[in-house]
Amino acid sequence: MEAVIAVFALLFVLFLALGAYATVKVVGAAKRGVDRTIDQARRTVEDHTLRAKTFVPGPVSEVAQLRLKLRTSMRATQDALHTGAQDDESLKESLGLFQRLSAHGHELDGELRRLESEPDRATLSQRLPDLRARAERITRSADSLRWAARDRARRFADDDLDTLSAQIDVEAGALRHWTTAEPDSTPPPWPEAPATDAGTAQQTWPETPRSRPAEESTRAAITPPVRRPTYPWQKKPRPESTT
Repeated sequence: MEAVIAVFALLFVLFLALGAYATVKVVGAAKRGVDRTIDQARRTVEDHTLRAKTFVPGPVSEVAQLRLKLRTSMRATQDALHTGAQDDESLKESLGLFQRLSAHGHELDGELRRLESEPDRATLSQRLPDLRARAERITRSADSLRWAARDRARRFADDDLDTLSAQIDVEAGALRHWTTAEPDSTPPPWPEAPATDAGTAQQTWPETPRSRPAEESTRAAITPPVRRPTYPWQKKPRPESTT
């Protein structure tokens, strides 16, 4: 009895532990989902704010354009690499390079965000060429990684399509096997008769009297019968006795 109670107690504790683990996982997933939603909403608000600032005349408009270009390029490259790395293990090294590039991108984006509220417009205008050059270098590197990953994925897709097309052609040929294995419907020719000494073929079917030539029958009618030759050692037939 005590053993049964211990087993039930152990199962109860196990169910509690599993329930707590499942609760933690669900709460963590919900929290990550909420965080992603908040981050996406914040990025959307920031993007709309930057687009609105691009219409403001002066250096602030150019700073907003640089931030928009930088954020759009980095975000697109990040999505392309993360999506491709799920099917291609070799993109993990590219992800490591992109993380290092992202550090420079975040640093530049933070600097540009602080310069948006810079009251000294003359100093901001002097720093714009250097900021523009840094932004172009980062976006160029991000674009290079993104297009390389896309070209690699498209190449793999083309190779897989070529292999699949070849397999389908083989299968289609196997399904149409009757077009090559169907026997000939024409009847076989009659067997040829063996050649005579003169090299002419004779008829294999038995010859009927009607099929003989007329000349052969006429010659047989007018030719007298040949008398059998006699020899001296043959005995003459005796005449029959009348007695």
